[in-house]
Amino acid sequence: GEDEAGPRRLRAAAMAGFVRELERRAGPALRLEQRVAGGVGCVVWDAALVLAKFLETGAYPLARRHVLELGAGTGAVGIMAATLGANVTVTDLEELQELLMVNIENNKHLVTGSLRAKVLKWGEDVTEFQPPPDYILMADCIYYEESLEPLLKTLKDLTGPDTCVLCCYEQRTMGKNPEIERKYFEV
Repeated sequence: GEDEAGPRRLRAAAMAGFVRELERRAGPALRLEQRVAGGVGCVVWDAALVLAKFLETGAYPLARRHVLELGAGTGAVGIMAATLGANVTVTDLEELQELLMVNIENNKHLVTGSLRAKVLKWGEDVTEFQPPPDYILMADCIYYEESLEPLLKTLKDLTGPDTCVLCCYEQRTMGKNPEIERKYFEV
């Protein structure tokens, strides 16, 4: 009924989150919506900012390259790659697709390559992501022990002989993080 509309609007406003601007060397900043409510994928983490800015340096030429981002979250890194001319698929779980779509839509006027979002659950079939991309981008994907094996399986299944994996992560000293990092690089 009508009495529900007020609280529902307030909830919608809270979910709309807050916009993080990501400055670019050339042209307007990226505008990235984040979510206050929800899981870890909902804010632009520092590692994503660092990787996005690194891509801008041109150290790795992205124009017309096929790029896949794993655990994209807000899509910051993949969207930056698409503004640099890459053909990008940003991937994450089903529950983050809506946020990815919003951010793709909000920044599509800055894209000089192409950009789409798809569901990819680590450890599952990657046939639809073949042939192997030129680049796989990962920002802050190594922090969760249960996902290590599936993540590594997905990386192995996705990479071809010429795939370059760019992985940026924040070194964390708390709890099990150092152990998880060590295990990841070992495997």
